[in-house]
Parts: sequence; structure tokens; C-alpha cells
Amino acid sequence: LTVLLTLLLATVEMGRIGHAYLTVLHASREGARLGALGGEDKEITSRVQAAAASIPADKLTIEISPAKWQRFTGEPIEVAVSYNVHLVVPFISQILPNPFSVTGRTVMRIE
Repeated sequence: LTVLLTLLLATVEMGRIGHAYLTVLHASREGARLGALGGEDKEITSRVQAAAASIPADKLTIEISPAKWQRFTGEPIEVAVSYNVHLVVPFISQILPNPFSVTGRTVMRIE
């Protein structure tokens, strides 16, 4: 029973980390796409927060580069979204760093 419970809790914790990773990756893609179409930083930030609706907006770290005045057609824009997943299973937090940081980073060419 102990081994089964351990495996079950580890699976749930890895599922939480996986969900957070897929969410921030999707959010970074949405933000980069809007930036590639000429969106402003505030619009990109709002789109990223909307795409990552299952994560509290104040817990997301959003980095957009280059600055708006340095963006030109054909050049890349990069949107990076980070989130710290706080682990709740005690023995997993002894194996992995707590909080566990997940980052989604997308680069697209500005149209």
C-alpha cells in the first residue's frame, strides 16, 4: 500500500508540473503570435494571461524581447513565460527543487 500510494502521489505531482509546463508554453505561443502581428506589450501580456487562465496572472513572469521600438519586420520576437509550481507532496520536494520553475519560450518572426 505504501509503494502504491507513493507512486500515485508522484504521478499526481508530475501531472501538475506537466500541466503548468504545457500552459506556459501555450501562453508564450499566443503572446509571440500577437507580437509577430505587431501587438503592443500590454496586449501581449493580456493575451498571455488569458491563455494561461488556469494559473493566477500575478504568479506569471512574462518577458518580451526586443522592446517595441526595436521590433522590425523580419526580425524575431521572443516571449518567455515562467511559473513556479509549488510542490505539495513532501517526498517529491526532497527530490526536486521546491518551487519547481517551468518556462515556456517562443520565438517568431515579425510579419
